[in-house]
Amino acid sequence: MTDVNFKPAISPVPREEDVASNDPAQNEAEDSLPYDLIELLFFAYKDFTGDPDDVLAEFEFGRAHHRVLHFVERNPGIMVTDLLGILRITKQSLGRVLKQLVDAGIIEQREGLNDRRQRLLYTTERGHTLAEELAHLQQKRLERALIGLPDGSEEIVRQFLLQMIDPEARADIMRLIRSPFPLKD
Repeated sequence: MTDVNFKPAISPVPREEDVASNDPAQNEAEDSLPYDLIELLFFAYKDFTGDPDDVLAEFEFGRAHHRVLHFVERNPGIMVTDLLGILRITKQSLGRVLKQLVDAGIIEQREGLNDRRQRLLYTTERGHTLAEELAHLQQKRLERALIGLPDGSEEIVRQFLLQMIDPEARADIMRLIRSPFPLKD
């Protein structure tokens, strides 16, 4: 399954919008955009999520199911309200995905010990196995990417990814992922 369409390297007839502007300032601004980094990130994300996508397709699940499964596996007993905050999706969207995961025996809901209205989420044995399989696929891809990079590159990659996150969300995300590296501003 591919979601990328490549254009031919040479266009037979240049279109007006493809011809460089006569304004040097405009050309310099366009040339300074890091299109290579933007595109590399698109392709890296496609491949990083593509490995699990193939496994999830067997269950007729998608990336939303993967995200829910991942965070429930990493945070056993998480409340639905907390999961909504992490994923930043609507209650309706989460409800649909969660119902499918519960019906498939991947996630189970339990009522809270102190408040029966609370819905606490846990992976089942089957869900735990699936979550580990998906994480292992992504771990292998990360390991392949880090091989051959200079010592200390893993920390640089962590810092880079952290810097990609909106500054006001970083501290909360660091608490959520329980990362071993300190938050640098």
